[in-house]
Amino acid sequence: MSNERLRSALLACGMTVQRLADEIDVNPKTVERWITQGKVPYRRHQYATAAALKVDVTTLWEDDRAVDSATDLTKAEIATVYPHRHTVPSGLWREIYARAQKRLDVLVYSGLFLSEDPVFQDLLKAKVAAGVQVRILLGDPGCDAVRQRGIDEGHRIMDGKIRNALVLYRPLITSHPEIGFRLHDSTLYNSMYRADDEMLVNPHVYGIGAYMAPVLHLRRLSVGGLFETYANSIEHTWQNARQITDSDFNGA
Repeated sequence: MSNERLRSALLACGMTVQRLADEIDVNPKTVERWITQGKVPYRRHQYATAAALKVDVTTLWEDDRAVDSATDLTKAEIATVYPHRHTVPSGLWREIYARAQKRLDVLVYSGLFLSEDPVFQDLLKAKVAAGVQVRILLGDPGCDAVRQRGIDEGHRIMDGKIRNALVLYRPLITSHPEIGFRLHDSTLYNSMYRADDEMLVNPHVYGIGAYMAPVLHLRRLSVGGLFETYANSIEHTWQNARQITDSDFNGA
């Protein structure tokens, strides 16, 4: 029986059999057998394929070994779960970002508590000076997603919180153009704070502010795991976000 899910994932990514085979270092005929004959690859090839196609491994194969392994990996990647964001140790945000050697990402609507922290802003300066890629994604205060999130939290002032964050970040934006700042209009289901292979994920829960929602502390262990799912979301949002302009500050 053919594996139509694998075939569809290839087409969705615009990837050929040859290119996938090259990326995961197998013979193209082997990939063809996975598709046309439904052959199940070794576990390492399953994860490599899922990573190359940017999907979860269980999306491509129902093999019990893959399901069990993916479940175990997901559990192992969760270092800690905090019941509310306000219960996260106050220094943990800085500690995680201080460990960043390659990349530092913030994907939020406002993330006002970070913009209000001068130590965090100094840390951003130090990181870009050390060659770390720094990207801060804030919600576009005029977009529908921001308006709706304010309604969902029950306060209707999300746009104002973002404008406050812009005011606080403005000296940093103007003096350090090497720090990537963009505005997005995405519907966020989580706020994400990434430093290399560590991440804090703050799910958005209807009816309460993010500070009352849980936080997952993740550590990446392999490609195709839970960490990778959230990391791909950051990349997608960054690619579809826009640059901040002077008019954004005028609105603030």
